Amino acid sequence: MDTTEGRLFEVKIGKGRAWKWLYAGSMLLGLLLIWVYRASHVPEAGEKGRWAWTAVFAAELWFGFYWFLTLSVRWNPIYRFTYKDRLSHRYEEKLPGVDIFICTADPIIEPPSIVINTVLSVMAYDYPSEKLNVYLSDDGCSIFTFYALLEALQFAKSWIPFCKKFNIQPMSPSLFFSKSTVPVHDSSFSDWTTMEKLYKDMESRIDAAMKLGDISKEIKAKHEGFSEWSSNISSKDHQAIVKILIDGRDQNARDSEGFVMPTVVYVAREKRPKFHHNFKAGALNALLRVSEKISNGPIILTIDCDMYANNAGSVRDALCFFMDEKQGHEYAFVQFPQTYKNTTKNDLYASSLKIIQKVDFPGLDGQGGPLYTGSCCFHRRDCLKGRKYSELSNVELKGERPQILEASSRILEEKTKDLATCSYEESTQWGKEIGLKYGCPVEDVITGFVIQCRGWKSVYFCPKREAFLGLAPTTLSQTLVQHKRWSEGDLQIFLSKYCPFLYGFRRTKLGLQMGYSIYCLWAVNSIPTIIYAVIPSICLLNEISLFPNVFSYWFIPFAYVISLSYIVSLWESLIHGETLKAWWNEKRMWLYKRTTSYLFAFVDAILKMLGINESAFVITPKVVDEDTSKRYEKEIMEFGSTSLMFMILSIVAMLNLFCLVGGIGVVIVDGAGALGSLFMQLLLCGSLVLINFPIFEASFFRKDKGCIPISTTLSSVAVVIIAYFIPVF
Repeated sequence: MDTTEGRLFEVKIGKGRAWKWLYAGSMLLGLLLIWVYRASHVPEAGEKGRWAWTAVFAAELWFGFYWFLTLSVRWNPIYRFTYKDRLSHRYEEKLPGVDIFICTADPIIEPPSIVINTVLSVMAYDYPSEKLNVYLSDDGCSIFTFYALLEALQFAKSWIPFCKKFNIQPMSPSLFFSKSTVPVHDSSFSDWTTMEKLYKDMESRIDAAMKLGDISKEIKAKHEGFSEWSSNISSKDHQAIVKILIDGRDQNARDSEGFVMPTVVYVAREKRPKFHHNFKAGALNALLRVSEKISNGPIILTIDCDMYANNAGSVRDALCFFMDEKQGHEYAFVQFPQTYKNTTKNDLYASSLKIIQKVDFPGLDGQGGPLYTGSCCFHRRDCLKGRKYSELSNVELKGERPQILEASSRILEEKTKDLATCSYEESTQWGKEIGLKYGCPVEDVITGFVIQCRGWKSVYFCPKREAFLGLAPTTLSQTLVQHKRWSEGDLQIFLSKYCPFLYGFRRTKLGLQMGYSIYCLWAVNSIPTIIYAVIPSICLLNEISLFPNVFSYWFIPFAYVISLSYIVSLWESLIHGETLKAWWNEKRMWLYKRTTSYLFAFVDAILKMLGINESAFVITPKVVDEDTSKRYEKEIMEFGSTSLMFMILSIVAMLNLFCLVGGIGVVIVDGAGALGSLFMQLLLCGSLVLINFPIFEASFFRKDKGCIPISTTLSSVAVVIIAYFIPVF
């Protein structure tokens, strides 16, 4: 019997359970044998290398535990498929309203030209326009972002009909015109060229205003909203601003074809120096309150300002889960993957996170649902407002607007301003039991987890055509800083009352708790990784063997575990479309993040727990200079600046190069006996030298601005020389 008959979506379970049992069982046996070897061959007290042996043993125990956690997302992956035709046939006249939240915080780091492309892309969804409501939260309170949005809405009157007429995808004009070829021999040639000219003209006006640093009086006179900006306004000190720029009820709010346009609202919540604004979580909570009084869409899409809509049917895909008659009432949110349009062929900085998206998240879906990653996610409004799940309360999704909307837009703007003030949340449950959680750099992850602990499930949906396309970091520094924030926030969750194993106990499946812990313990991986990247190499230089002789039976479990780990990792990467070089780049970034981003995150999280340090939200820049972009396109790793993170990377690289040369010298002098006992350390040290080739290249051979500064190179070499003279115990 077909269990999917009449359903709005289908679920397929991943295959290969027998192979997974074989893999898990053999790996566990190999790990146990390694631990037995370590425990039974500990050097005697006072013997050279005892402390090094103990440290490596501790690292191997951790790696084994962490590997066990990763099994949770590989055991029961599920893959989902939607039937949008069935949704349209049954519910076209009953489709709910959808509120789309877009957040931006800095017009320099996140230029208005990027922001408006996201706005334009979501306005062109294949969905009834009168049921689409777009809210732009401008935490930078920038007059240029406001001006760019006004320009974009004029352009939208032509862009939306154009997208629907020609089924344009992606719906971001910038991305579309940069990748699409105008059909010269097609009757639509004139439409395409006219539209491209309209876009280029709009873009040039916005860029000109940004370069000038001011908006002309003629432009300001065209909209009363500009009067909100005075000389004493700054991004960190300003009043609340709410402007309904397009009101879907207004008969004049029509596109060039005479059809209704989506409602569009600009919001800059109040900021004052004496009030903590709670970063992105605070912005989204303000949007929750404001939107409830304007449109009150029961479904909410949260999306980053640089994440363009790339699939016109994404809203309907999400609704296939929410409106499914059998299981729809169980789901709180539908998470789409965050994909990027600017990753290089071999994914230089491993920004695509393809294994997480293709392996981990389907596995989490099989355990009760994926994480909420902060963007590209559709929510039930009720769930964000704190509602608990109950099988008996299958709430129908209705697209009714609140009665207050009967008032004029101007009256409504004044009424909703109070909801975006600094003082509104005082003595309330906002940020605690209502809305997104406060006090954590990854407010999205902790909010999603709490929702799941209230009994809800979530959905991971990866359509054939990417639903969203964003901008990945294009420098090493951006990547490391981004992962530092993520891993620090995740560790803070683990160290708080929301620890997956404690808060999730009896509320969620053990597999889901383990899945969350994979990311919550990213930062802790820094310590064992540094141990393995440094101590065996130093011991190699000092002729201290930390691994069994290559001719010993004890060598077999080490060889098996290491080989199988890399074979499975490579296989997962290749079957999901990565190149061999992309896999190698991922291994390199795995090392770089663990020895820098995760290390700093670990230290900062501990300091915060002790009350010594406070969390800070760091925005990843979306633009770089032309030379940096060219090097990125050529897949040349970017260093450039003096950084403590780069210093650590350079020290680890130079140390392993020095130890490899010294180790080879030892083998040459001592012969085959030394090779047999030091083989594993030579292999490990050699692998680290190979993987660090970009650092050597940037230190000794490159002359461009992206190379490693000579001061960093000299300092790292000096540290290595000093370390050589430190006794090894």
